[in-house]
Amino acid sequence: MAKFPIDASIRDVIRAFERLGFVLVREGNHISMARTNTDGSRTLLTIPNHRTLKGSTLRTILTQASIDRGEFLDAMSK
Repeated sequence: MAKFPIDASIRDVIRAFERLGFVLVREGNHISMARTNTDGSRTLLTIPNHRTLKGSTLRTILTQASIDRGEFLDAMSK
């Protein structure tokens, strides 16, 4: 398994979330993404719009969205 990124490019992170079913809703000072789950609920993400994201920030976003780190790393490596 790949190591968790220390500083991840925002474009790579967005691409990985899109592979996980999220769509870009809005991009400004923050990036808003949303995903409709199989049970009809929606998962919303708010990501700071920086060139790179620190690993701790990315881990917090994944925890809040209930996404497994391994699942995210697989989507990021594709």
